[in-house]
Amino acid sequence: MSAESPGARERISHWRQSFRLWRWQRPFWAGLLTLLGGVPIIYIPHANPSLDQLYFRLATTSGSGSLIIGVLLFVLGLTMWFQPHSRVFAGVAAILLGLVSIVVANVGGLVVGFLLALVGGGMGVSWVPAKDRPSPGPKHAAGPGGEPDPAAPEPAPAGADDGRNGGRRDT
Repeated sequence: MSAESPGARERISHWRQSFRLWRWQRPFWAGLLTLLGGVPIIYIPHANPSLDQLYFRLATTSGSGSLIIGVLLFVLGLTMWFQPHSRVFAGVAAILLGLVSIVVANVGGLVVGFLLALVGGGMGVSWVPAKDRPSPGPKHAAGPGGEPDPAAPEPAPAGADDGRNGGRRDT
């Protein structure tokens, strides 16, 4: 190994920092939960669980319905990751598919897939990029350590004359 090439520890550290930056720029956890919500919805109707020698089947009236819902949830989770600007559409669609899965896919993949799709879709709808988040106002201004900033201006009491309306008090 040459002195110029980075070691394994530096490469891993760089990869972790790159992944962290990528994850912060999109609704990562919303996409992950939506992806995971599709797994039980697809798996449970097509599995052959057994208890000792007793085989039973959790089949739906339409096994393809659960397959379609699960694949669509998987695609919506990937959409939240790779096209974060369409997160609201993907979140609403995930919520609707989660609700439909109750009827079509064995009570939403035995409730697990339903809950994951609902929570992931809700997180996708509510996620806001960092540049669009409102900044805290002067009332919430805090200095280092979370204490109120003494340099922050105090809000004027209600009805006080601040000189902007010609000395009139609005009541």
